[in-house]
Amino acid sequence: MKKMLAMLLALVMMLSLAACAGGDNAQTTAAETTAAQEETEEATQAPTEAATEAAEPVTVMSYDEYMAAELDTQVVVEAAVQAKQSWWEDQATVYAQDEDGGYFFYNMACSEEDYALLTPGTWIRVTGYKSEWSGEVEIMDGTFEIIDGDPFIAEPTDVTELLGTDELESHQNEFVSFTGMTVEAAGQDADGNDVAFLYNWDGSGTEGDDLYFNASYNGETYTFTIESYLCDSSTEVYAAVKALEIGQTIDMEGFLYWYEGVNPHITSVTVVE
Repeated sequence: MKKMLAMLLALVMMLSLAACAGGDNAQTTAAETTAAQEETEEATQAPTEAATEAAEPVTVMSYDEYMAAELDTQVVVEAAVQAKQSWWEDQATVYAQDEDGGYFFYNMACSEEDYALLTPGTWIRVTGYKSEWSGEVEIMDGTFEIIDGDPFIAEPTDVTELLGTDELESHQNEFVSFTGMTVEAAGQDADGNDVAFLYNWDGSGTEGDDLYFNASYNGETYTFTIESYLCDSSTEVYAAVKALEIGQTIDMEGFLYWYEGVNPHITSVTVVE
């Protein structure tokens, strides 16, 4: 009898231990399930929050807002490509314009493949930093995306009468024209003869370098440049400047670049007389 009772008690104890073990496992499983649910919820919420941030609208500045922005601040503008100046090591330098004014995008991040897509008239949205270098206001360290829009090629604004005035600078980086200008001596050659152009600003360059030449209006003389990255030695305008003669009357078109004062990058020269 005692033996049977002892066996019965042992059986009861074993069943109790099994039940306790089962309870611990159940609690562990429940905790693991809860943790997994929380991780799933966090993983689900994270992309949603990121998508919400990415979907926030971009504030694009008007030309006037861009011009009013402080230097060294981030700006976002939209404009149509007018001319490509250069591409090097995944950086592009581009002239662009909208209906209100011109922009100069300097060293904008750009692959060689994307550079090929930046044809004149193509609209791009650029995010970068408004900067100034020797008077030239530009957007540096920018990134861009091509956006939809009807192709836009700006007509040149005749700024001849604005030469020598403060108002001229308000047209900086625009596509402009100069009419009825008189070719003046740019310097002298090795024999001391006056010449109509120089390779580089001081005559130190050779074929393929920038060309510098002078032209006057109303008794004042101004310096103009053929930027070789923009218009190299194979272009018509490069050849036209090399053929200039002192005293000729010319019309010009180009971009109103600024360097310590007006320093237009000319893209077309026509001899009038």
